[in-house]
Amino acid sequence: MSEQGKGSASASAAAPAPGSDTYKGWLFKWTNYLKGYQRRWFVLSNGLLSYYRTQAEMAHTCRGTINLATAHIDTEDACNIVLSSGGRTYHLKASTEVERQRWVTALELAKAKAIRMMNDQSDDSGDEEPTSQSDRSEIQGTLKILVSKLDDLSTCNDLIAKHGAALQRSLSELEGLKVPVEGGEKIKAVNERATLFRITSNAMINACRDFLDLAETHSRRWQRALQYEREQRTHLEETIEQLAKQHNSLERAWREAPTLVSSTPSAPTTNKGSERSRKEEASDEDEDTEYFDAMEDSPAFITVTASENTQHRRSQSNLSGASGGQPSDWNQDDHMSPSCNDVSGKELQPRRQRRTHIPDKPNYSLNLWSIMKNCIGKELSKIPMPVNFNEPLSMLQRLSEDLEYHELLDKAARCDSSLEQMCLVAAFSVSSYSTTVHRTAKPFNPLLGETYELDRLEEFGYRSLCEQVSHHPPAAAHHVISQRGWTLWQEITIASKFRGKYLSIMPLGAIHLHFHASGNHYVWRKVTSTVHNIIVGKLWIDQSGDIEIVNHRTKETCQLKFSPYSYFSRDVPRKVTGVVADSGGQAHYILSGTWDEKMESSKIVQSSRGGSGSEGKQKTVYQTLSPKLLWKKYPLPENAENMYYFSALALTLNEPEEGIGLTDSRLRPDQRLMEDGRWDEANSEKQRLEEKQRAVRRRREAEASDALDEGREYEGYQPLWFHQRRDSITGETNFVYKGGYWESKDRQDWSMCPDIF
Repeated sequence: MSEQGKGSASASAAAPAPGSDTYKGWLFKWTNYLKGYQRRWFVLSNGLLSYYRTQAEMAHTCRGTINLATAHIDTEDACNIVLSSGGRTYHLKASTEVERQRWVTALELAKAKAIRMMNDQSDDSGDEEPTSQSDRSEIQGTLKILVSKLDDLSTCNDLIAKHGAALQRSLSELEGLKVPVEGGEKIKAVNERATLFRITSNAMINACRDFLDLAETHSRRWQRALQYEREQRTHLEETIEQLAKQHNSLERAWREAPTLVSSTPSAPTTNKGSERSRKEEASDEDEDTEYFDAMEDSPAFITVTASENTQHRRSQSNLSGASGGQPSDWNQDDHMSPSCNDVSGKELQPRRQRRTHIPDKPNYSLNLWSIMKNCIGKELSKIPMPVNFNEPLSMLQRLSEDLEYHELLDKAARCDSSLEQMCLVAAFSVSSYSTTVHRTAKPFNPLLGETYELDRLEEFGYRSLCEQVSHHPPAAAHHVISQRGWTLWQEITIASKFRGKYLSIMPLGAIHLHFHASGNHYVWRKVTSTVHNIIVGKLWIDQSGDIEIVNHRTKETCQLKFSPYSYFSRDVPRKVTGVVADSGGQAHYILSGTWDEKMESSKIVQSSRGGSGSEGKQKTVYQTLSPKLLWKKYPLPENAENMYYFSALALTLNEPEEGIGLTDSRLRPDQRLMEDGRWDEANSEKQRLEEKQRAVRRRREAEASDALDEGREYEGYQPLWFHQRRDSITGETNFVYKGGYWESKDRQDWSMCPDIF
């Protein structure tokens, strides 16, 4: 390491005394083994140490900055300083030991001040009403004592400076005398120590002055805190007094109640009960109503409690409405119209017995060398991803899993109220994420032209069809028709971004839901999925973002907020909150729950403007009925952890069936081999299928090139069961079902299907 221009690195000319707000000067900074230490201009200000190549660069270019609040300061030898914060480390060198000590003192003081500022950032600013005269006098007295002590310290500092200067003069005179070389070196060392002593005393007095300024600055905050605590105590005392009065009045009313009953013996008890229930329903202060605050611009506010006439209970404050109900609660929704709970007169068909397990996932270790050796000499686009990262389902089958809670849509189709129907549609949109909480494996990418049917007509009254309609970019079209009054369709394109530690998966495209009887047409889009710990650690998935569901017939909306997971948040993990509003923006229902467990709705009976929140925005106070369960996740099957955490529906998706199309995902050989635990064969088969798809694409590109050369029009790839149409609502061009698949299945005519496997 070279030490360049050692004698010229001095900060004394440009820097004030350590302890002031800003400290500047030249230091040597280690760059690399070729250049060694390089002279740089350093500026210490507001808890940040920045450096520049020259003083002129301060106006436009900063070469680097380190935050002292989280930095560690170390001294290696007489002239070196080491600063480290996170993954960043600065190796600095001063010209002399005295200069090094000045910088260390300034850095330590700046670090302490930065930590104090960071701790004080959460404190509110502004003037409040003054406290009592006695408190103000006490604070002023304390400040006077601090000022007097500071004056004493100043006097001591002056004396130290005076005697130190005299000592330095004496030592300087000694240096001028003719003394042996060894004695001269010792006198020089003593002189430097005296200089350090004077610098330290100056820093001490500056720190004391900063302390006094800080005490004066924060005296108002102390006064506000004390005043707030006194107001809270007074408020609690008044509340307790009111509760005591109400308790006494209730006791008196209870004692007088038998007298009132005996005075009207002819009144039937049933009428009296019904009259009491009517009064309770008419009252805004009954025990079935709850209040909760809402930020006006965000639905992330719900703190719901549930209470019934015979069960008065309080839930924890964060989740939001966890009534803990069973699916049977769906038939007990007091604030849902009876039509929503009415089951059609048709008897349910006996269900076909489907499989309940698949072969256990093999415990294969991921051998990176076995992956690398298969990639030697291949183009990057031709490197196959091993099935070790997959689960034995395709993306089309994962898309069909959205129908696991199809009964929510069956129930919504029977609703007379469009607002109640919106609540169920919102619950359905959330339920599609419930299977992802443990599913960190990647589904198989469908081949172009691959299809998947989910025929549950006899059991649940619906038929679902998916087709891979595009390969670059990958896009899948989905269409579901139900005999129970609804149709759902969507086209999903997956966009992903790798951001180092996590992978963001953004589904693009709208989901459409149409109810046949009412004509209500709902449209919404999916939120972003994030896979964390891609490089190191255990994979886990989170959902975050907003969903807006719009009923385009009535213009009613539902705003759902998926809160991202935060280690420092006190909210329940995977929290979802929402508000259902009419076309005029008036809120009618509040939704709450988690995307991996359940969702509930609470009917709003009254809303009013409240005070300002912590961010200065005005809150809306909602008075609601107790929450009712909309949806609850089914428990996972036994041994699910060894079966890729598949749900009961997912276990049946790849079950072999007769009469399906020749392009169905169930017939995909690599996926079937993986499910059977034959992963090496699955990898070979997967590579064969991908190469076959590339060959077809190259042939298609050659045909297009020939057609262009000959001047004739060439029609590119066209999906078999879907065609592109412009959507009248969203204005987007989407692939929609054109018909013919189920008719071909009835005829068992699959001659039009391409050979993709």
